[in-house]
Amino acid sequence: MFNPFEDKNDNKAKILFGSKEESKNELKDRKNPYSGEVVSRFPECSADDAKKALKIAQKASKDTMKSPLHQRVAWLEDVAKNLRKYQEEFAKLIVDEISKPIHFARIEVQRCAETIELTAKELISFGGETINTDATSSGRDAIAYYKRVPVGVVVAITPFNFPLNLVAHKIAPALGAGNAVVLKPTPEAPLTAYKFAKLFVESEFAIKDALSVVYGDAEVGSALVKSPIPRVISFTGSVPVGKIITSQAGIKKVSLELGGNAATFVDKSANLKEASLKCAFGSFYNSGQVCISLQRIYVHKDIYDEFASLMAEETKKLKVGSPYDDNTFMGPLINQDAKERAKSWVKSARAEGATILTGGDEVDGIFPPTVVTNVTDEMKIICEEVFAPIVSLVAVESMDEAIEKINNSPYGLQYSIFTSSIQNAKKFIDEAESGGVVVNDIPTVRFDIQPYGGVKLSGIGREGPKFALEEFTEIKSVVIF
Repeated sequence: MFNPFEDKNDNKAKILFGSKEESKNELKDRKNPYSGEVVSRFPECSADDAKKALKIAQKASKDTMKSPLHQRVAWLEDVAKNLRKYQEEFAKLIVDEISKPIHFARIEVQRCAETIELTAKELISFGGETINTDATSSGRDAIAYYKRVPVGVVVAITPFNFPLNLVAHKIAPALGAGNAVVLKPTPEAPLTAYKFAKLFVESEFAIKDALSVVYGDAEVGSALVKSPIPRVISFTGSVPVGKIITSQAGIKKVSLELGGNAATFVDKSANLKEASLKCAFGSFYNSGQVCISLQRIYVHKDIYDEFASLMAEETKKLKVGSPYDDNTFMGPLINQDAKERAKSWVKSARAEGATILTGGDEVDGIFPPTVVTNVTDEMKIICEEVFAPIVSLVAVESMDEAIEKINNSPYGLQYSIFTSSIQNAKKFIDEAESGGVVVNDIPTVRFDIQPYGGVKLSGIGREGPKFALEEFTEIKSVVIF
């Protein structure tokens, strides 16, 4: 049985041109954000490498399209089984490359296996339906139906914050649907992606050359996106890059999971202790480096001071430090640039009149969980995606005002409300301009089985196994007389 961690001293990620491995003479280093030590190395690809991978995928797609469903289901189940077998090793690798605390890294590996297993289950019943062609007077009797068919080649481009599970959300349904895939993973976690991809490539159920992996910057990304070979580009990342992709892709399906400026409203009927506990988690989980990280909290003015006090209290309880410690809740940001950007947000907020209730200043090299009060609508810190462990508290007169302010954003990924009123919950669900709404918990809640995606600048399309299968297939209509 294949063991991706057999050679414990090999920290080099390799290019996968289908089932064939290659490397380059010069390798780039990936350093652990907490210790600064080199933890992995990877070859930076060229545009020609990207084009080569696409041609291999194009050829392989002829076989993936014809592969039997039972083989693809067995393939996914085999990968999930082996992922669970090496859960601790994958978790440690995630900590090494992006400094996600080990507790949450283990959860990510578990979720990744579940995402793959859910995809395998969805595949069994995934298909089309029959159509009544004599439903209108102009129609006539026929055998008619539509079926779902693979698109051919999918390009998947993934970010650093969930370097395992967000890869699974793309390649498991893409391969499961009968496509070939070219993956360009984040340069912050190349070895995680490589070892994960090897579980697919080395499986006894693998389809030859169905999965390729290339590494690189904008040059590689543009070569993948501009090519006429892929029929779907699936990207998770920033809005600026998403805009570039849409301008370069041409006529093909583009699925984008972009940024967010997640918000919640704390109604005066809410359980404040519970709300503050959950909001502290949602604001600072993964150092705020989550598209649905809680960034804006609108609080009814009658309970604002009490909630702010509870929020500060819960925030101070969070353990910050080494990501290798089982008890650590939050580690460092992904790199120095991210830390300097977080500092600039706080500096700007202070200059504009906001108050730093807790945090704000670097401690032992880590930017800490930071709660900001006296924030107004005009402040930069509340208008843009922060992507750091910073949350802003804003007092509002009513729920109507909260909804108006929450919706006054170019983003619309997920929002939430804390309330004991079913009427308020229903109103919020109906009026929130977002892809998802959570009641009595944080907008950071995501179950991998559910549809996930946003409106406005937060993206196009949906992830989640069932919904990704729809993204990675086309409808073919059939009529038989």
